[in-house]
Amino acid sequence: GKRAGARLLATQGATVIDADAISRAVTAPGGAAIAALSEAFGSGILTPEGALDREQMRVLAFGDPRAKSRLESIIHPLVERSIGHTALEAEQNGAHCLVFDIPLLVESPHWRRYLHRILVVDCREETQVGRVVARNALGVADIQKIMASQASRTDRLAAADWVLFNDGI
Repeated sequence: GKRAGARLLATQGATVIDADAISRAVTAPGGAAIAALSEAFGSGILTPEGALDREQMRVLAFGDPRAKSRLESIIHPLVERSIGHTALEAEQNGAHCLVFDIPLLVESPHWRRYLHRILVVDCREETQVGRVVARNALGVADIQKIMASQASRTDRLAAADWVLFNDGI
């Protein structure tokens, strides 16, 4: 879905800045968020290698809104700062079109002030569920619980300046 859209834009010369990749980097062993995550949630939230245990954190965050808020207060500023540095560097190197691949953009309204346009990559909810099942091996009920905590498809489409329908049809 979204990644395929970003790859398509990259083939046309856009510089893609992937917020999820940055998030994974700051939560990898030795990443900038690891010490704060360990302090906030205990060392048990880390894998034996020292990375964030994403599965354990997902369960905790979607079971406790305070934990989710605490997680976001640690991760989001680091990701935002890195995106800013990466964008500035890309502009200084002559990039003409920056594409920010930001999961949950609509849930984080502070991004809008940085963006000229919002492109939403859309698909039917059944397709979205099927993709997550295939990618993450989560159960449908867990996926629906996660989706219920996010902006609705209607809200995402309302935030869009452009929509790319990527349903695999």
